[in-house]
Amino acid sequence: MCRHLAYLGPPVPLRALLTEPAHSLLRQSWEPRRQRHGTVNADGFGVGWYAAGDPVPARYRRAGPIWGDAFLPDLARVVRTTALLGAVRDATVAGPDGEAAAAPFAAGRWLFSHNGSVAGWPDALAPLARELPPVALLSLDARSDSAFVWALVLDRLRAGQGLGGALAATVRAVAAAAPASRLNLLLTDGTAIAATAWGDTLWYLSRPGEGTVVASEPHDDDPRWQEVPDRTLLVARRADVLLTPLRERAPAAGRAEAASPPRKESRT
Repeated sequence: MCRHLAYLGPPVPLRALLTEPAHSLLRQSWEPRRQRHGTVNADGFGVGWYAAGDPVPARYRRAGPIWGDAFLPDLARVVRTTALLGAVRDATVAGPDGEAAAAPFAAGRWLFSHNGSVAGWPDALAPLARELPPVALLSLDARSDSAFVWALVLDRLRAGQGLGGALAATVRAVAAAAPASRLNLLLTDGTAIAATAWGDTLWYLSRPGEGTVVASEPHDDDPRWQEVPDRTLLVARRADVLLTPLRERAPAAGRAEAASPPRKESRT
């Protein structure tokens, strides 16, 4: 369910990532090639991007399918960016939240998306809800599992954790509370991308001089696409991509980061 992607690199028009590739996010909304759960991503879409000199991203979100939006083609044609996060949504549970439930979620300089679902939502995560400050629960974007997972990530970011650490800690906490969850998370601050492969597909493509794309599935047939192993944290910056194996949180392990040392994928 859901497809998402993030980009970091030289300035490109939004269409180069969202609509132009042969298997773009637009096409993945009705014909994904590697989606394991669900078939059509028509329950909303969104894109967030960063403008030069402004660390706070802009967003465009809608409740309907991406293929039916009349304004996106012009927006994607004229807007250029060095960093982007886009998503198309297949709702876990239908609800009245509309575009508020469509990724990317945002706060300050951060953009976030969740591809997957929380098993036993919402009851399974009641213990984690008690760990959040009341204002975080009152300000949830939507009444969805993804919005709640975003609240957990955001709480860690605001406490000073980095992008990768906030995702890794959140995934382990949610997986411990709801073991059958699928938790492919995607996060950017415009200077780096962090993502987790946990129960669904994740790929990345680094082209020297052309930037890095991290996505649920390849949007073209470039043979340089690399699949991220399940239970892995990815952190991409302009110079490299770092893969770190993750493990489920043991009862006495607290918030230990990983079971194995990271593996660095150079872009040069």
